[in-house]
Amino acid sequence: MQLPKDPIMLLSFVNTQLRDNCPSLDDFVKEFDIDKEEIVDKLGSVGFIYNTELNKFVMPNS
Repeated sequence: MQLPKDPIMLLSFVNTQLRDNCPSLDDFVKEFDIDKEEIVDKLGSVGFIYNTELNKFVMPNS
């Protein structure tokens, strides 16, 4: 599967998958066979971090 290249579209896709299908980021990267660091870096480049308690990418301090 080709993931969205645009970081905001990627954010939407990843958070939807985390909410609906994947109980953790580790499960997401295994499911889609992608590099965890690549996702974290790409979403980090637009200001988002992964919150393990919420199981989604969020803006820091939100």
